[in-house]
Amino acid sequence: MKLAVIFPGIGYHTDKPLLYYGKKLAKSHGYEIVEAAYGNFPKGVKGSREKMESSFFSALEQTEELLKDVEFSEYEEILFISKSVGTAVASAYAGKHGIKTRNVYYTPVAASFQFMKQPGIVFHGTSDSWVATEEVREGCRKGGFPLYLTEGADHSMETGDVRKDLENLEEIMRITDAYIGRHV
Repeated sequence: MKLAVIFPGIGYHTDKPLLYYGKKLAKSHGYEIVEAAYGNFPKGVKGSREKMESSFFSALEQTEELLKDVEFSEYEEILFISKSVGTAVASAYAGKHGIKTRNVYYTPVAASFQFMKQPGIVFHGTSDSWVATEEVREGCRKGGFPLYLTEGADHSMETGDVRKDLENLEEIMRITDAYIGRHV
């Protein structure tokens, strides 16, 4: 049995493109899907370390409650698909509970890298205003994570050009699909 847990970001729920299609790809590879649907974040998180930390701890606490009945030991493979602050939540949760996971990290924030200890791939847009590309490069280098950059994309991996965004999304999902389908 295989399980995929989806961890949203702040304002980036599981029905937005990256998580929606990532979730569908996991399902197509035979993963059971569980969504960590946390929320109720304060306004103005971007640029506020205090609000970011508060949001992280709130999401982590909500995740504990949301996943309390999941028997992770019953699964042969566990995949965490996460976005933004969700990358920190997913990584911290796995570490706290000693769960061995593979990960798809969509647009991690800088603080995520302190928790990201398990294998995964990272996607980042070079125009992401939440975290500098150099910080992501350094975090990936130190953690040994393959990094996939999308030129001119923001924190939602969008450029403002719909056709370009669709091309980029197709490429991101191609890479995600290959990673999910790879057996370790």
